[in-house]
Amino acid sequence: MLIAHTIAELRQALAPHRHPAFVPTMGNLHAGHIALVHQAKPLGDVTVASIFVNRLQFLPHEDFDSYPRTWDADCAQLRAAGCDVLFAPREKDLYPQPQTFKVHPDPALADILEGHYRPGFFVGVSTVVMKLFACVLGTTGGTAVFGKKDYQQLMVIRQMVQQFALPIDIVAGETRRAVDGLALSSRNGYLSSQERQEAVALPQALQQLAGRWATSAPHERDALEALAMEALRARGWQPDYLTVRRRSDLQPPTAQDQPGALVVLGAARLGTTRLIDNLEF
Repeated sequence: MLIAHTIAELRQALAPHRHPAFVPTMGNLHAGHIALVHQAKPLGDVTVASIFVNRLQFLPHEDFDSYPRTWDADCAQLRAAGCDVLFAPREKDLYPQPQTFKVHPDPALADILEGHYRPGFFVGVSTVVMKLFACVLGTTGGTAVFGKKDYQQLMVIRQMVQQFALPIDIVAGETRRAVDGLALSSRNGYLSSQERQEAVALPQALQQLAGRWATSAPHERDALEALAMEALRARGWQPDYLTVRRRSDLQPPTAQDQPGALVVLGAARLGTTRLIDNLEF
Protein backbone atom coordinates (compact mmCIF):
# COMPACT_ATOMS: atom_id res chain seq x y z
CA MET A 1 0.00 0.00 0.00
CA LEU A 2 1.41 3.34 -1.04
CA ILE A 3 1.02 6.15 1.51
CA ALA A 4 0.80 9.70 0.16
CA HIS A 5 0.95 12.67 2.53
CA THR A 6 0.86 15.48 -0.04
CA ILE A 7 -1.49 16.16 -2.92
CA ALA A 8 1.43 15.99 -5.34
CA GLU A 9 2.41 12.52 -4.09
CA LEU A 10 -1.20 11.37 -4.36
CA ARG A 11 -1.66 12.61 -7.91
CA GLN A 12 1.60 11.00 -8.99
CA ALA A 13 0.41 7.67 -7.55
CA LEU A 14 -2.98 7.94 -9.26
CA ALA A 15 -1.70 9.19 -12.63
CA PRO A 16 -1.77 5.71 -14.30
CA HIS A 17 -5.37 5.10 -13.22
CA ARG A 18 -8.63 6.16 -14.81
CA HIS A 19 -11.32 5.29 -12.25
CA PRO A 20 -10.35 5.40 -8.56
CA ALA A 21 -12.71 3.98 -5.95
CA PHE A 22 -12.45 6.14 -2.84
CA VAL A 23 -13.32 5.65 0.83
CA PRO A 24 -12.82 8.80 2.94
CA THR A 25 -12.37 8.30 6.71
CA MET A 26 -11.18 10.08 9.82
CA GLY A 27 -9.19 7.04 10.93
CA ASN A 28 -9.70 5.01 14.12
CA LEU A 29 -10.92 2.33 11.73
CA HIS A 30 -13.28 -0.52 12.58
CA ALA A 31 -14.93 -3.32 10.63
CA GLY A 32 -17.50 -0.94 9.19
CA HIS A 33 -14.79 1.12 7.48
CA ILE A 34 -13.05 -2.00 6.21
CA ALA A 35 -16.33 -3.29 4.76
CA LEU A 36 -16.53 -0.06 2.72
CA VAL A 37 -13.00 -0.69 1.39
CA HIS A 38 -13.99 -4.22 0.35
CA GLN A 39 -17.12 -2.81 -1.29
CA ALA A 40 -15.05 -0.22 -3.16
CA LYS A 41 -12.43 -2.60 -4.57
CA PRO A 42 -14.43 -3.96 -7.56
CA LEU A 43 -15.77 -0.47 -8.38
CA GLY A 44 -12.53 1.06 -9.69
CA ASP A 45 -9.08 0.34 -11.08
CA VAL A 46 -7.36 1.53 -7.88
CA THR A 47 -8.68 1.58 -4.31
CA VAL A 48 -7.96 4.71 -2.30
CA ALA A 49 -8.70 5.46 1.34
CA SER A 50 -8.04 8.68 3.17
CA ILE A 51 -7.40 9.40 6.83
CA PHE A 52 -7.88 12.99 7.89
CA VAL A 53 -9.41 14.30 11.11
CA ASN A 54 -11.20 17.36 9.79
CA ARG A 55 -11.12 20.28 12.17
CA LEU A 56 -13.81 22.13 10.20
CA GLN A 57 -16.57 19.73 11.25
CA PHE A 58 -15.92 19.87 14.99
CA LEU A 59 -17.65 22.49 17.15
CA PRO A 60 -15.46 24.33 19.68
CA HIS A 61 -16.65 22.13 22.58
CA GLU A 62 -16.31 18.85 20.66
CA ASP A 63 -13.55 16.26 20.71
CA PHE A 64 -11.18 17.27 17.89
CA ASP A 65 -8.01 17.11 20.02
CA SER A 66 -9.03 13.89 21.79
CA TYR A 67 -10.50 12.14 18.75
CA PRO A 68 -8.77 8.74 18.65
CA ARG A 69 -5.86 8.53 16.25
CA THR A 70 -4.74 4.92 15.68
CA TRP A 71 -2.34 5.21 12.76
CA ASP A 72 -0.47 1.91 12.94
CA ALA A 73 -3.61 -0.19 13.44
CA ASP A 74 -5.40 1.72 10.67
CA CYS A 75 -2.60 1.10 8.18
CA ALA A 76 -2.48 -2.60 9.07
CA GLN A 77 -6.23 -2.98 8.52
CA LEU A 78 -6.14 -1.13 5.20
CA ARG A 79 -3.23 -3.23 3.93
CA ALA A 80 -5.04 -6.43 4.90
CA ALA A 81 -8.15 -5.21 3.07
CA GLY A 82 -6.21 -4.67 -0.14
CA CYS A 83 -6.24 -0.88 -0.18
CA ASP A 84 -3.83 0.35 -2.85
CA VAL A 85 -3.27 3.97 -1.85
CA LEU A 86 -3.72 5.73 1.50
CA PHE A 87 -3.98 9.53 1.36
CA ALA A 88 -3.06 10.85 4.81
CA PRO A 89 -2.51 14.59 4.48
CA ARG A 90 -1.31 16.72 7.33
CA GLU A 91 -3.47 19.71 8.12
CA LYS A 92 -0.96 22.04 6.46
CA ASP A 93 -1.09 19.89 3.30
CA LEU A 94 -4.87 19.95 2.92
CA TYR A 95 -5.35 23.46 4.31
CA PRO A 96 -2.11 25.32 3.47
CA GLN A 97 -4.01 28.55 4.13
CA PRO A 98 -7.23 29.19 6.05
CA GLN A 99 -10.13 27.55 4.20
CA THR A 100 -12.19 30.69 3.60
CA PHE A 101 -13.99 29.21 0.56
CA LYS A 102 -16.52 26.74 1.91
CA VAL A 103 -19.42 24.63 0.62
CA HIS A 104 -22.76 25.56 2.21
CA PRO A 105 -25.31 22.79 1.61
CA ASP A 106 -29.05 23.35 1.31
CA PRO A 107 -30.32 24.38 4.78
CA ALA A 108 -33.52 22.40 4.22
CA LEU A 109 -31.42 19.24 4.36
CA ALA A 110 -28.34 20.28 6.31
CA ASP A 111 -29.78 22.43 9.13
CA ILE A 112 -32.16 19.79 10.49
CA LEU A 113 -31.46 16.79 12.75
CA GLU A 114 -27.64 16.62 13.06
CA GLY A 115 -27.28 20.08 11.57
CA HIS A 116 -29.64 21.51 14.19
CA TYR A 117 -27.69 20.07 17.11
CA ARG A 118 -24.26 20.60 15.52
CA PRO A 119 -24.52 23.96 13.71
CA GLY A 120 -22.09 24.24 10.81
CA PHE A 121 -21.27 20.52 10.88
CA PHE A 122 -22.33 19.86 7.31
CA VAL A 123 -20.50 22.94 6.03
CA GLY A 124 -17.32 21.37 7.44
CA VAL A 125 -18.19 17.94 6.04
CA SER A 126 -19.13 19.24 2.58
CA THR A 127 -16.04 21.43 2.34
CA VAL A 128 -13.55 18.71 3.24
CA VAL A 129 -15.28 16.11 1.06
CA MET A 130 -15.28 18.49 -1.90
CA LYS A 131 -11.57 19.09 -1.35
CA LEU A 132 -10.82 15.37 -0.99
CA PHE A 133 -12.81 14.70 -4.16
CA ALA A 134 -10.69 17.33 -5.94
CA CYS A 135 -7.51 15.62 -4.71
CA VAL A 136 -8.47 11.99 -5.34
CA LEU A 137 -11.04 12.11 -8.14
CA GLY A 138 -10.53 15.56 -9.60
CA THR A 139 -8.81 14.60 -12.83
CA THR A 140 -10.81 11.52 -13.84
CA GLY A 141 -13.90 11.21 -11.69
CA GLY A 142 -14.61 7.85 -10.11
CA THR A 143 -16.59 6.26 -7.30
CA ALA A 144 -16.84 7.17 -3.61
CA VAL A 145 -18.30 4.89 -0.95
CA PHE A 146 -20.00 6.25 2.18
CA GLY A 147 -21.67 4.32 4.97
CA LYS A 148 -25.39 4.56 5.64
CA LYS A 149 -24.75 4.91 9.37
CA ASP A 150 -24.18 8.62 8.74
CA TYR A 151 -27.44 8.77 6.81
CA GLN A 152 -27.86 12.53 6.63
CA GLN A 153 -24.21 12.97 5.63
CA LEU A 154 -24.71 10.50 2.78
CA MET A 155 -27.69 12.51 1.54
CA VAL A 156 -25.82 15.82 1.78
CA ILE A 157 -22.88 14.42 -0.22
CA ARG A 158 -25.19 12.93 -2.85
CA GLN A 159 -26.97 16.25 -3.30
CA MET A 160 -23.66 18.13 -3.46
CA VAL A 161 -22.33 15.82 -6.19
CA GLN A 162 -25.57 16.12 -8.14
CA GLN A 163 -25.82 19.90 -7.96
CA PHE A 164 -22.15 20.48 -8.85
CA ALA A 165 -22.38 17.91 -11.68
CA LEU A 166 -19.32 16.09 -10.36
CA PRO A 167 -18.35 12.97 -12.37
CA ILE A 168 -18.53 10.84 -9.24
CA ASP A 169 -20.76 7.89 -8.41
CA ILE A 170 -21.80 7.87 -4.75
CA VAL A 171 -22.31 4.33 -3.45
CA ALA A 172 -23.90 3.60 -0.07
CA GLY A 173 -22.55 0.92 2.26
CA GLU A 174 -24.88 -0.81 4.71
CA THR A 175 -24.36 -0.15 8.42
CA ARG A 176 -22.23 -2.80 10.10
CA ARG A 177 -23.39 -3.87 13.57
CA ALA A 178 -22.04 -5.78 16.53
CA VAL A 179 -23.70 -9.08 17.42
CA ASP A 180 -26.08 -7.32 19.81
CA GLY A 181 -27.16 -4.81 17.15
CA LEU A 182 -25.14 -1.73 18.10
CA ALA A 183 -23.91 0.13 15.02
CA LEU A 184 -20.12 0.09 14.77
CA SER A 185 -18.70 3.54 15.44
CA SER A 186 -15.36 5.03 16.35
CA ARG A 187 -17.06 6.72 19.29
CA ASN A 188 -18.11 3.37 20.79
CA GLY A 189 -14.60 3.28 22.19
CA TYR A 190 -15.53 6.10 24.58
CA LEU A 191 -18.16 3.91 26.30
CA SER A 192 -17.47 2.25 29.63
CA SER A 193 -18.19 -1.48 29.82
CA GLN A 194 -21.51 -0.76 31.53
CA GLU A 195 -22.41 1.91 28.97
CA ARG A 196 -21.50 -0.47 26.15
CA GLN A 197 -24.05 -2.98 27.43
CA GLU A 198 -26.69 -0.24 27.65
CA ALA A 199 -25.86 1.24 24.23
CA VAL A 200 -27.91 -1.40 22.39
CA ALA A 201 -31.00 0.38 23.73
CA LEU A 202 -30.62 2.97 20.96
CA PRO A 203 -31.03 0.62 17.95
CA GLN A 204 -33.75 -1.19 19.89
CA ALA A 205 -35.60 2.08 20.40
CA LEU A 206 -35.38 2.81 16.67
CA GLN A 207 -36.72 -0.65 15.82
CA GLN A 208 -39.61 -0.19 18.24
CA LEU A 209 -40.45 3.25 16.91
CA ALA A 210 -40.44 2.01 13.31
CA GLY A 211 -42.64 -0.95 14.22
CA ARG A 212 -45.14 1.16 16.13
CA TRP A 213 -45.25 3.79 13.40
CA ALA A 214 -45.93 1.17 10.73
CA THR A 215 -48.81 -0.37 12.67
CA SER A 216 -50.42 2.82 14.03
CA ALA A 217 -53.18 4.91 12.57
CA PRO A 218 -52.06 8.28 11.16
CA HIS A 219 -53.65 10.22 14.01
CA GLU A 220 -51.71 8.16 16.58
CA ARG A 221 -48.26 8.73 15.08
CA ASP A 222 -47.59 12.25 16.36
CA ALA A 223 -47.09 11.01 19.92
CA LEU A 224 -44.81 8.08 19.10
CA GLU A 225 -41.55 10.02 18.81
CA ALA A 226 -42.03 11.77 22.15
CA LEU A 227 -42.86 8.45 23.82
CA ALA A 228 -39.71 6.85 22.37
CA MET A 229 -37.54 9.69 23.62
CA GLU A 230 -39.11 9.56 27.07
CA ALA A 231 -38.42 5.82 27.26
CA LEU A 232 -34.73 6.45 26.55
CA ARG A 233 -34.60 9.26 29.14
CA ALA A 234 -36.01 6.84 31.71
CA ARG A 235 -32.96 4.62 31.06
CA GLY A 236 -30.55 7.49 31.71
CA TRP A 237 -30.00 8.69 28.15
CA GLN A 238 -30.15 12.29 26.91
CA PRO A 239 -31.80 12.00 23.48
CA ASP A 240 -31.59 14.79 20.90
CA TYR A 241 -34.05 13.18 18.51
CA LEU A 242 -35.75 9.93 17.58
CA THR A 243 -37.79 10.62 14.50
CA VAL A 244 -39.40 9.10 11.42
CA ARG A 245 -38.56 10.84 8.15
CA ARG A 246 -38.89 10.32 4.42
CA ARG A 247 -35.79 8.77 2.88
CA SER A 248 -36.03 11.12 -0.11
CA ASP A 249 -35.50 14.41 1.73
CA LEU A 250 -35.53 13.72 5.50
CA GLN A 251 -38.72 15.72 5.92
CA PRO A 252 -41.52 14.47 8.19
CA PRO A 253 -43.74 11.95 6.41
CA THR A 254 -47.26 12.79 5.35
CA ALA A 255 -50.25 10.49 5.65
CA GLN A 256 -49.49 9.28 2.11
CA ASP A 257 -45.92 8.18 2.95
CA GLN A 258 -45.78 4.50 3.78
CA PRO A 259 -43.14 2.06 5.07
CA GLY A 260 -40.71 1.21 2.31
CA ALA A 261 -39.86 4.86 1.77
CA LEU A 262 -39.07 5.88 5.35
CA VAL A 263 -36.16 5.95 7.76
CA VAL A 264 -36.11 6.31 11.53
CA LEU A 265 -33.13 8.26 12.86
CA GLY A 266 -31.85 8.81 16.36
CA ALA A 267 -29.14 10.66 18.25
CA ALA A 268 -28.68 10.43 22.00
CA ARG A 269 -26.01 10.91 24.60
CA LEU A 270 -25.11 8.08 26.96
CA GLY A 271 -22.88 9.46 29.67
CA THR A 272 -20.49 11.72 27.77
CA THR A 273 -20.73 9.81 24.46
CA ARG A 274 -23.13 10.88 21.73
CA LEU A 275 -24.29 8.03 19.50
CA ILE A 276 -26.29 8.15 16.24
CA ASP A 277 -28.08 5.43 14.33
CA ASN A 278 -30.82 4.90 11.77
CA LEU A 279 -32.99 2.19 10.30
CA GLU A 280 -34.72 2.18 6.93
CA PHE A 281 -38.20 0.69 6.92
